[in-house]
Amino acid sequence: QTLTSHCHQCVIVTSSSHLLGTHLGPEIDQAECTIRMNDAPTTGYEADVGNKTSFRVVAHSSVYRVLKRPQEFVNKTPETIFIFWGPPVKMQKSLLKIIQRVGMSFPNMTAYVVSPGRMKQFDDLFRGETGKDREKSRSWLSTGWFTMVIAVELCDNVHVYGMVPPNYCSNRPQPRRMAYHYYEPKGPDECTTYIHNERSRKGNHHRFITEKRVFASWAGLYNISFSHPAWA
Repeated sequence: QTLTSHCHQCVIVTSSSHLLGTHLGPEIDQAECTIRMNDAPTTGYEADVGNKTSFRVVAHSSVYRVLKRPQEFVNKTPETIFIFWGPPVKMQKSLLKIIQRVGMSFPNMTAYVVSPGRMKQFDDLFRGETGKDREKSRSWLSTGWFTMVIAVELCDNVHVYGMVPPNYCSNRPQPRRMAYHYYEPKGPDECTTYIHNERSRKGNHHRFITEKRVFASWAGLYNISFSHPAWA
């Protein structure tokens, strides 16, 4: 069946370390619908990121990390609807089988998989908005891209916590070192990751900064607002 949920007001809780120390938890948990990404946990971080999870958008590369910790991701918030996405080559039968098996082990778990036709629509949207062919420019769409497009479809209003604006990493002086994920304090630096991915021509990369420019242009059209940090 097709996902038909609708929310008036949604928040996207990014996985960014900008959320640490914000004490946004209670505010996030008051939102009608809360959207999280991949294997970003709430246990131990509730004060800053809250606990409520209406939707969790999970990339093919994070499926195992999520399913390995059912206590955290499935049992803790049984109301969560999972949306798994990945290019058709990556969502081969083996991965789909695993997702189905998990559905059998956790009968109260609701999960959807983005269909190949829908995946192509995401690619077409990227090309339409950026003028770049995703494959020819050797770009991978990020979970943030999928999450934002899904949020715009599901929600009348979207507020995004923790996403930096497109020009953030080119600001002078350079922003101080920030971990890319709030739950991996020793992980890679956010701006280093963004700039490397945006500029790299070898192999496939996420074009995080390009995506953020698109989000900035969508803000007025689709009632999207951003905070922590605020966008100009």
